[in-house]
Amino acid sequence: MKDFILFSDEELMLEIKADNMFAFDVLYKKYCKRVYKFGYSILKSPEESENLMQDVFLNLWENRHKVKKDSSIKSYVFTITYNSAISIIRKKAKESQFVEYLKSLQEINEEPVNVKVEYDELTNKLDEIVKALPQRQKEVYLLHRVEGLKYNEIAERLHISVNTIENHMSRALKTIREKLGNYSLIAILFWHLFV
Repeated sequence: MKDFILFSDEELMLEIKADNMFAFDVLYKKYCKRVYKFGYSILKSPEESENLMQDVFLNLWENRHKVKKDSSIKSYVFTITYNSAISIIRKKAKESQFVEYLKSLQEINEEPVNVKVEYDELTNKLDEIVKALPQRQKEVYLLHRVEGLKYNEIAERLHISVNTIENHMSRALKTIREKLGNYSLIAILFWHLFV
């Protein structure tokens, strides 16, 4: 067995592209602590940083055949880390922004509204609708709205045109709007403000 510890990043990546798990393990050990620290510097949460680190390396393994030959692996890994961390922060910001908005509505309302219950009901309803979407629409929606990928990035990943991505996204959003319907005033506000 080769001593992969002595390999450069480029040599390790060639081995990883050849599906060599030993080389991947060496690369993981080389960068995992740095990726964790970088994630933690943005997220300030040990648990989220740990999950982020795992996701980054899972992403690298799943996309190993797409990494360009002359790409800097270090740069690639830290770019994924940064983008993923920012997506997590955006998602949390949307959630807290929405909860704060609901609290402000509650202050003007005579009847008290349980903000957390309303929010949970809405997110559960939205999850159900998304799960019921046709496979390709669901995939495109999740890649764009949850992972934060741009249409051209999704097109590249799924090997279909940007125009097709736009069509899938448009249909998915139309279905979500229709199925949320008059679910509640909160749902309509959520949709217009945050989705």
